[in-house]
Amino acid sequence: MAERTLGKIGEDASLLLLDDDEPFLRRLGRAMEKRGFVVTLAESVAQARGAIAVSAPAYAVCDLRLGDGNGLDAVEMIREKRPDARIVVLTGYGAIATAVAAVKIGATDYLAKPADANDICNALLALPDDKPPPPENPMSADRVRWEHIQRVFELCDRNVSETARRLNMHRRTLQRILAKRSPR
Repeated sequence: MAERTLGKIGEDASLLLLDDDEPFLRRLGRAMEKRGFVVTLAESVAQARGAIAVSAPAYAVCDLRLGDGNGLDAVEMIREKRPDARIVVLTGYGAIATAVAAVKIGATDYLAKPADANDICNALLALPDDKPPPPENPMSADRVRWEHIQRVFELCDRNVSETARRLNMHRRTLQRILAKRSPR
């Protein structure tokens, strides 16, 4: 497998980490500090907005779904104040549509959780023309189907009847799928 060519941390090593999972946020913060970043932690869009107003970071890692909003709001704020920032969107709800939206808004890369500090650092420091290696463990067809159903369910404001209608699926079948854990 081809390795990504990594750049160096710039002169400005400021990094904003935005995630509402407090233990994960603290662990990632410590790991990124060990790699040479100057880390600012934010657990909400409001905290991120305050940190960005004081000083827009050179690097950022933003979770997509947060208690008080969407991490893409922080991506837009950073992009407005600092067009050269390298921004990675991190989410446990990986879907093609959200990845496309994140990149359109200005994210440099998009990673699905669980991603470790090495994955995140590699994404932040990858050279702009460098392509990521293919995933070692791509999603199965069952997982892709499940992700699509979850996305439509969320877009329908978690309304089972409307989701079933849009997916052309029996309501009871949809309820059984939603009750199960996600496939690997």
